[in-house]
Amino acid sequence: MKFTQFLKTRGSIAAIIMGVFYAIAMLGVFLPGYTAIPGNIDKLPIAIVNDDAGDYGAKIADQLQENLPFKDIETDIKNKQALKDLEKNDLALVVHIPESFSSDMQNGETSSSIDFTINDAGATVISSSMKSVVTEINNQLSEQFSQQTAQSVLMNFNVPEKQAAELAEKIETAYVGNVVTVNKIPDGMHNNMLPMFLTMASYIGAMIGSMQLVEAFKESRGKASKTRLFIYLQLTALLIAVLSSLAATGITYLVNQPDGSLFLSIVGHQTLIYMASFNFTAILIFLFGSAGMILNIPLIFVQTLANGAVISRDMMYKPYEWASHITPMYYSVQGYLADLYGSISPSPFLWSLAAVGLGAMVINIIIVATVHKSKPTDKSATRTEIEEITKVLS
Repeated sequence: MKFTQFLKTRGSIAAIIMGVFYAIAMLGVFLPGYTAIPGNIDKLPIAIVNDDAGDYGAKIADQLQENLPFKDIETDIKNKQALKDLEKNDLALVVHIPESFSSDMQNGETSSSIDFTINDAGATVISSSMKSVVTEINNQLSEQFSQQTAQSVLMNFNVPEKQAAELAEKIETAYVGNVVTVNKIPDGMHNNMLPMFLTMASYIGAMIGSMQLVEAFKESRGKASKTRLFIYLQLTALLIAVLSSLAATGITYLVNQPDGSLFLSIVGHQTLIYMASFNFTAILIFLFGSAGMILNIPLIFVQTLANGAVISRDMMYKPYEWASHITPMYYSVQGYLADLYGSISPSPFLWSLAAVGLGAMVINIIIVATVHKSKPTDKSATRTEIEEITKVLS
Protein backbone atom coordinates (compact mmCIF):
# COMPACT_ATOMS: atom_id res chain seq x y z
CA MET A 1 0.00 0.00 0.00
CA LYS A 2 1.28 3.46 -0.91
CA PHE A 3 1.15 6.43 1.45
CA THR A 4 -1.39 8.17 -0.79
CA GLN A 5 -3.63 5.09 -0.56
CA PHE A 6 -3.33 5.10 3.24
CA LEU A 7 -4.34 8.75 3.29
CA LYS A 8 -7.51 7.86 1.41
CA THR A 9 -8.69 5.38 4.05
CA ARG A 10 -11.74 6.27 6.11
CA GLY A 11 -9.73 6.50 9.33
CA SER A 12 -7.13 8.84 7.84
CA ILE A 13 -9.74 11.12 6.30
CA ALA A 14 -11.71 11.24 9.57
CA ALA A 15 -8.56 12.02 11.56
CA ILE A 16 -7.61 14.85 9.19
CA ILE A 17 -11.11 16.34 9.28
CA MET A 18 -11.31 16.09 13.09
CA GLY A 19 -7.88 17.62 13.60
CA VAL A 20 -8.72 20.63 11.47
CA PHE A 21 -12.29 20.92 12.79
CA TYR A 22 -11.38 20.96 16.49
CA ALA A 23 -8.48 23.35 15.96
CA ILE A 24 -10.86 25.78 14.26
CA ALA A 25 -13.64 25.14 16.80
CA MET A 26 -11.51 25.58 19.93
CA LEU A 27 -9.56 28.63 18.79
CA GLY A 28 -12.60 30.09 17.09
CA VAL A 29 -14.51 29.94 20.38
CA PHE A 30 -11.83 30.71 22.98
CA LEU A 31 -9.78 33.45 21.33
CA PRO A 32 -12.68 35.79 20.43
CA GLY A 33 -14.38 35.09 23.76
CA TYR A 34 -11.37 35.93 25.89
CA THR A 35 -10.81 39.25 24.10
CA ALA A 36 -13.47 40.43 26.58
CA ILE A 37 -10.60 40.50 29.12
CA PRO A 38 -9.84 43.30 29.89
CA GLY A 39 -11.76 44.95 27.06
CA ASN A 40 -15.17 44.62 28.71
CA ILE A 41 -14.12 45.47 32.26
CA ASP A 42 -15.92 48.80 31.85
CA LYS A 43 -19.24 46.93 31.54
CA LEU A 44 -19.08 45.70 35.14
CA PRO A 45 -21.66 47.36 37.40
CA ILE A 46 -20.41 49.03 40.60
CA ALA A 47 -21.97 51.21 43.30
CA ILE A 48 -20.66 54.37 44.99
CA VAL A 49 -22.51 55.05 48.24
CA ASN A 50 -21.81 58.47 49.77
CA ASP A 51 -23.18 58.76 53.31
CA ASP A 52 -20.94 61.74 54.10
CA ALA A 53 -22.75 65.08 54.33
CA GLY A 54 -19.51 67.06 54.15
CA ASP A 55 -17.57 68.46 51.22
CA TYR A 56 -14.88 65.77 51.15
CA GLY A 57 -17.32 62.92 50.55
CA ALA A 58 -19.11 64.66 47.69
CA LYS A 59 -15.79 65.62 46.10
CA ILE A 60 -14.42 62.09 46.29
CA ALA A 61 -17.68 60.59 44.94
CA ASP A 62 -17.58 62.97 41.95
CA GLN A 63 -13.91 62.20 41.30
CA LEU A 64 -14.54 58.45 41.41
CA GLN A 65 -17.49 58.71 39.02
CA GLU A 66 -15.42 60.76 36.62
CA ASN A 67 -12.21 58.71 36.74
CA LEU A 68 -13.23 55.10 37.31
CA PRO A 69 -13.27 53.02 34.07
CA PHE A 70 -16.87 51.83 34.54
CA LYS A 71 -19.93 52.87 32.55
CA ASP A 72 -22.52 51.39 34.92
CA ILE A 73 -22.04 53.24 38.22
CA GLU A 74 -24.99 53.23 40.60
CA THR A 75 -25.13 56.05 43.15
CA ASP A 76 -28.77 56.16 44.19
CA ILE A 77 -28.61 53.15 46.48
CA LYS A 78 -28.25 52.44 50.19
CA ASN A 79 -25.12 50.68 51.43
CA LYS A 80 -27.11 47.77 52.88
CA GLN A 81 -28.83 47.08 49.55
CA ALA A 82 -25.58 47.51 47.63
CA LEU A 83 -23.89 44.87 49.79
CA LYS A 84 -26.81 42.49 49.19
CA ASP A 85 -26.46 43.00 45.44
CA LEU A 86 -22.73 42.38 45.78
CA GLU A 87 -23.43 39.05 47.50
CA LYS A 88 -25.53 38.03 44.48
CA ASN A 89 -22.77 39.21 42.10
CA ASP A 90 -25.16 41.80 40.68
CA LEU A 91 -22.45 44.34 41.54
CA ALA A 92 -18.70 43.92 41.14
CA LEU A 93 -17.60 46.53 43.70
CA VAL A 94 -19.19 48.65 46.42
CA VAL A 95 -17.46 51.91 47.39
CA HIS A 96 -18.81 53.30 50.68
CA ILE A 97 -17.88 56.76 51.97
CA PRO A 98 -18.88 56.82 55.68
CA GLU A 99 -20.79 59.73 57.21
CA SER A 100 -17.83 60.69 59.42
CA PHE A 101 -15.36 60.96 56.53
CA SER A 102 -15.27 64.78 56.22
CA SER A 103 -15.19 65.36 59.95
CA ASP A 104 -12.36 62.84 60.35
CA MET A 105 -10.36 64.55 57.63
CA GLN A 106 -10.93 68.00 59.09
CA ASN A 107 -10.24 67.06 62.70
CA GLY A 108 -7.28 64.84 61.90
CA GLU A 109 -7.89 62.87 65.09
CA THR A 110 -7.98 59.47 63.37
CA SER A 111 -7.20 58.12 59.94
CA SER A 112 -10.06 58.54 57.51
CA SER A 113 -11.06 55.60 55.35
CA ILE A 114 -13.35 54.60 52.51
CA ASP A 115 -14.67 51.04 52.37
CA PHE A 116 -14.11 49.08 49.16
CA THR A 117 -16.00 45.77 49.29
CA ILE A 118 -15.34 42.91 46.86
CA ASN A 119 -17.05 39.52 46.59
CA ASP A 120 -14.49 36.75 46.19
CA ALA A 121 -17.12 34.09 45.42
CA GLY A 122 -17.52 35.05 41.78
CA ALA A 123 -15.68 35.14 38.49
CA THR A 124 -11.92 35.13 39.10
CA VAL A 125 -11.25 37.97 36.65
CA ILE A 126 -13.68 40.26 38.47
CA SER A 127 -12.15 39.67 41.89
CA SER A 128 -8.58 40.19 40.69
CA SER A 129 -9.51 43.20 38.54
CA MET A 130 -11.40 44.90 41.35
CA LYS A 131 -8.46 44.43 43.71
CA SER A 132 -6.15 46.07 41.18
CA VAL A 133 -8.58 48.96 40.67
CA VAL A 134 -8.99 49.50 44.42
CA THR A 135 -5.21 49.48 44.95
CA GLU A 136 -4.81 52.20 42.31
CA ILE A 137 -7.64 54.27 43.81
CA ASN A 138 -6.20 54.02 47.31
CA ASN A 139 -2.74 55.04 46.11
CA GLN A 140 -4.15 58.13 44.41
CA LEU A 141 -6.36 59.11 47.36
CA SER A 142 -3.57 58.56 49.84
CA GLU A 143 -1.26 60.81 47.82
CA GLN A 144 -3.98 63.43 47.41
CA PHE A 145 -4.85 63.67 51.10
CA SER A 146 -1.23 63.48 52.20
CA GLN A 147 -0.50 66.50 50.01
CA GLN A 148 -3.38 68.39 51.57
CA THR A 149 -2.15 67.55 55.05
CA ALA A 150 1.41 68.49 54.12
CA GLN A 151 0.23 71.96 53.06
CA SER A 152 -1.14 72.58 56.52
CA VAL A 153 2.04 71.22 58.12
CA LEU A 154 4.25 73.56 56.12
CA MET A 155 2.56 76.41 57.95
CA ASN A 156 4.15 75.21 61.19
CA PHE A 157 7.91 75.65 60.77
CA ASN A 158 10.36 75.56 63.66
CA VAL A 159 8.22 73.17 65.72
CA PRO A 160 9.83 70.96 68.39
CA GLU A 161 11.15 67.54 67.31
CA LYS A 162 8.37 65.62 69.09
CA GLN A 163 5.64 67.65 67.42
CA ALA A 164 7.41 67.34 64.06
CA ALA A 165 7.35 63.54 64.38
CA GLU A 166 3.63 63.64 65.19
CA LEU A 167 2.95 65.84 62.19
CA ALA A 168 4.94 63.53 59.90
CA GLU A 169 2.90 60.56 61.11
CA LYS A 170 -0.26 62.55 60.53
CA ILE A 171 0.76 63.08 56.90
CA GLU A 172 1.39 59.36 56.38
CA THR A 173 -1.93 58.31 57.90
CA ALA A 174 -4.16 61.06 56.56
CA TYR A 175 -6.05 58.48 54.52
CA VAL A 176 -6.23 54.70 54.75
CA GLY A 177 -8.31 52.70 52.28
CA ASN A 178 -10.29 49.89 53.88
CA VAL A 179 -10.52 46.91 51.50
CA VAL A 180 -13.16 44.39 52.55
CA THR A 181 -13.39 40.98 50.88
CA VAL A 182 -16.59 39.03 51.54
CA ASN A 183 -16.99 35.28 50.92
CA LYS A 184 -13.24 34.84 50.71
CA ILE A 185 -12.19 31.70 48.85
CA PRO A 186 -9.42 29.68 50.56
CA ASP A 187 -5.96 30.06 49.07
CA GLY A 188 -5.03 27.79 46.18
CA MET A 189 -6.04 27.59 42.53
CA HIS A 190 -7.69 24.22 43.26
CA ASN A 191 -10.21 26.08 45.41
CA ASN A 192 -10.85 28.84 42.87
CA MET A 193 -11.43 26.31 40.08
CA LEU A 194 -13.35 23.69 42.09
CA PRO A 195 -16.86 24.81 40.93
CA MET A 196 -15.75 24.65 37.29
CA PHE A 197 -13.86 21.36 37.65
CA LEU A 198 -16.77 19.62 39.41
CA THR A 199 -19.13 20.84 36.70
CA MET A 200 -16.90 19.82 33.80
CA ALA A 201 -16.22 16.39 35.31
CA SER A 202 -19.94 15.62 35.28
CA TYR A 203 -20.60 17.29 31.94
CA ILE A 204 -17.89 15.43 30.03
CA GLY A 205 -18.79 12.12 31.68
CA ALA A 206 -22.45 12.71 30.81
CA MET A 207 -21.60 13.58 27.21
CA ILE A 208 -19.66 10.33 26.75
CA GLY A 209 -22.41 8.45 28.58
CA SER A 210 -25.08 9.89 26.31
CA MET A 211 -23.24 8.60 23.25
CA GLN A 212 -22.93 5.09 24.70
CA LEU A 213 -26.46 4.86 26.10
CA VAL A 214 -28.15 6.26 22.99
CA GLU A 215 -26.25 3.64 21.01
CA ALA A 216 -27.51 0.98 23.44
CA PHE A 217 -31.02 2.40 22.99
CA LYS A 218 -30.77 2.01 19.21
CA GLU A 219 -29.32 -1.49 19.41
CA SER A 220 -32.12 -2.58 21.75
CA ARG A 221 -35.00 -1.43 19.53
CA GLY A 222 -37.27 -4.34 18.76
CA LYS A 223 -36.52 -5.96 22.13
CA ALA A 224 -38.82 -3.55 23.99
CA SER A 225 -41.00 -0.53 23.23
CA LYS A 226 -39.39 2.87 22.65
CA THR A 227 -41.00 4.17 25.84
CA ARG A 228 -39.61 1.35 27.93
CA LEU A 229 -36.14 1.72 26.39
CA PHE A 230 -36.16 5.47 27.00
CA ILE A 231 -37.02 4.87 30.66
CA TYR A 232 -34.20 2.32 30.89
CA LEU A 233 -31.84 4.84 29.34
CA GLN A 234 -32.78 7.51 31.93
CA LEU A 235 -32.55 5.06 34.85
CA THR A 236 -29.10 3.92 33.73
CA ALA A 237 -27.97 7.54 33.45
CA LEU A 238 -29.29 8.19 36.95
CA LEU A 239 -27.36 5.21 38.30
CA ILE A 240 -24.17 6.48 36.66
CA ALA A 241 -24.90 9.98 37.97
CA VAL A 242 -25.07 8.78 41.57
CA LEU A 243 -21.95 6.60 41.33
CA SER A 244 -19.87 9.27 39.57
CA SER A 245 -21.10 11.93 41.99
CA LEU A 246 -19.98 9.90 44.99
CA ALA A 247 -16.57 9.40 43.37
CA ALA A 248 -16.21 13.10 42.51
CA THR A 249 -17.27 14.19 45.99
CA GLY A 250 -14.83 11.75 47.59
CA ILE A 251 -11.90 13.19 45.63
CA THR A 252 -13.06 16.71 46.46
CA TYR A 253 -12.94 15.94 50.18
CA LEU A 254 -9.51 14.35 49.88
CA VAL A 255 -7.99 17.35 48.09
CA ASN A 256 -10.04 20.48 48.90
CA GLN A 257 -11.47 19.38 52.26
CA PRO A 258 -14.73 21.41 52.22
CA ASP A 259 -17.03 21.58 55.23
CA GLY A 260 -18.48 18.18 56.12
CA SER A 261 -22.03 19.57 56.13
CA LEU A 262 -21.78 20.11 52.38
CA PHE A 263 -21.34 16.42 51.50
CA LEU A 264 -24.95 15.64 50.60
CA SER A 265 -25.46 18.93 48.77
CA ILE A 266 -22.36 18.30 46.62
CA VAL A 267 -23.50 14.75 45.81
CA GLY A 268 -26.98 16.02 44.95
CA HIS A 269 -25.60 18.88 42.88
CA GLN A 270 -23.30 16.54 40.95
CA THR A 271 -26.17 14.15 40.29
CA LEU A 272 -28.32 17.00 39.00
CA ILE A 273 -25.65 18.43 36.69
CA TYR A 274 -24.95 14.93 35.33
CA MET A 275 -28.61 14.31 34.47
CA ALA A 276 -29.08 17.79 32.99
CA SER A 277 -25.87 17.45 30.94
CA PHE A 278 -26.79 13.91 29.87
CA ASN A 279 -30.11 14.99 28.40
CA PHE A 280 -28.64 18.19 26.96
CA THR A 281 -25.85 16.39 25.08
CA ALA A 282 -28.14 13.49 24.11
CA ILE A 283 -30.22 15.80 21.91
CA LEU A 284 -27.55 15.92 19.20
CA ILE A 285 -26.78 12.20 19.61
CA PHE A 286 -30.45 11.28 19.12
CA LEU A 287 -30.64 13.56 16.09
CA PHE A 288 -27.34 12.84 14.33
CA GLY A 289 -25.95 9.69 15.89
CA SER A 290 -22.16 9.58 16.36
CA ALA A 291 -21.85 12.82 14.38
CA GLY A 292 -23.70 14.51 17.23
CA MET A 293 -20.67 13.85 19.42
CA ILE A 294 -18.58 15.95 17.06
CA LEU A 295 -21.03 18.83 17.42
CA ASN A 296 -21.11 18.49 21.21
CA ILE A 297 -17.41 19.34 21.52
CA PRO A 298 -17.75 22.99 20.39
CA LEU A 299 -20.62 23.34 22.87
CA ILE A 300 -18.17 22.42 25.65
CA PHE A 301 -15.79 25.13 24.44
CA VAL A 302 -18.58 27.71 24.46
CA GLN A 303 -19.73 26.75 27.96
CA THR A 304 -16.18 26.73 29.31
CA LEU A 305 -16.11 30.45 28.64
CA ALA A 306 -19.80 31.14 29.31
CA ASN A 307 -20.07 29.33 32.67
CA GLY A 308 -19.12 32.43 34.68
CA ALA A 309 -16.11 30.91 36.44
CA VAL A 310 -13.63 33.26 34.78
CA ILE A 311 -15.71 36.18 33.49
CA SER A 312 -19.20 37.29 34.42
CA ARG A 313 -22.22 37.68 32.16
CA ASP A 314 -21.72 41.45 32.19
CA MET A 315 -18.37 41.01 30.40
CA MET A 316 -19.42 38.31 27.92
CA TYR A 317 -20.12 39.01 24.28
CA LYS A 318 -23.75 38.39 23.32
CA PRO A 319 -23.40 34.86 21.85
CA TYR A 320 -21.71 33.61 25.04
CA GLU A 321 -24.15 35.45 27.28
CA TRP A 322 -27.06 33.92 25.32
CA ALA A 323 -25.50 30.47 25.66
CA SER A 324 -25.14 30.88 29.42
CA HIS A 325 -28.94 31.15 29.76
CA ILE A 326 -29.80 27.88 28.00
CA THR A 327 -26.87 25.56 28.83
CA PRO A 328 -26.20 23.62 32.06
CA MET A 329 -22.68 24.72 33.02
CA TYR A 330 -23.42 28.33 34.00
CA TYR A 331 -26.08 27.43 36.54
CA SER A 332 -23.96 24.63 37.99
CA VAL A 333 -20.86 26.82 38.46
CA GLN A 334 -22.85 29.67 40.01
CA GLY A 335 -24.66 27.23 42.28
CA TYR A 336 -21.35 25.83 43.48
CA LEU A 337 -19.90 29.31 44.09
CA ALA A 338 -22.92 30.13 46.25
CA ASP A 339 -22.92 26.79 48.09
CA LEU A 340 -19.18 26.33 48.68
CA TYR A 341 -18.03 29.90 49.26
CA GLY A 342 -20.96 32.30 49.14
CA SER A 343 -23.54 33.45 51.66
CA ILE A 344 -26.60 33.21 49.41
CA SER A 345 -28.76 30.21 48.62
CA PRO A 346 -27.79 28.14 45.55
CA SER A 347 -31.46 27.19 45.04
CA PRO A 348 -32.26 29.66 42.20
CA PHE A 349 -29.32 28.32 40.19
CA LEU A 350 -30.21 24.69 40.90
CA TRP A 351 -33.83 25.23 39.89
CA SER A 352 -32.63 26.83 36.65
CA LEU A 353 -30.28 23.87 36.10
CA ALA A 354 -33.17 21.46 36.67
CA ALA A 355 -35.29 23.44 34.19
CA VAL A 356 -32.56 23.15 31.51
CA GLY A 357 -32.31 19.39 32.14
CA LEU A 358 -36.08 18.91 32.08
CA GLY A 359 -36.40 20.94 28.90
CA ALA A 360 -33.69 18.83 27.26
CA MET A 361 -35.46 15.64 28.34
CA VAL A 362 -38.73 16.83 26.80
CA ILE A 363 -36.91 17.57 23.53
CA ASN A 364 -35.43 14.06 23.62
CA ILE A 365 -38.86 12.54 24.19
CA ILE A 366 -40.18 14.42 21.15
CA ILE A 367 -37.21 13.27 19.04
CA VAL A 368 -37.66 9.64 20.09
CA ALA A 369 -41.39 9.80 19.42
CA THR A 370 -41.16 11.46 16.00
CA VAL A 371 -37.74 10.75 14.47
CA HIS A 372 -36.86 7.25 15.65
CA LYS A 373 -39.00 4.60 14.01
CA SER A 374 -40.18 1.66 16.06
CA LYS A 375 -38.99 -1.81 15.15
CA PRO A 376 -41.23 -4.87 15.43
CA THR A 377 -40.99 -6.02 19.03
CA ASP A 378 -39.65 -9.51 19.64
CA LYS A 379 -42.72 -11.53 20.68
CA SER A 380 -40.83 -13.83 22.99
CA ALA A 381 -39.27 -10.83 24.72
CA THR A 382 -42.67 -9.20 25.01
CA ARG A 383 -44.20 -12.40 26.43
CA THR A 384 -41.42 -12.61 29.00
CA GLU A 385 -41.98 -8.99 30.04
CA ILE A 386 -45.72 -9.61 30.41
CA GLU A 387 -45.07 -12.70 32.54
CA GLU A 388 -42.64 -10.79 34.74
CA ILE A 389 -45.12 -7.93 35.22
CA THR A 390 -47.91 -10.44 36.00
CA LYS A 391 -45.73 -12.11 38.65
CA VAL A 392 -45.02 -8.75 40.26
CA LEU A 393 -48.66 -7.78 40.30
CA SER A 394 -49.75 -11.15 41.73
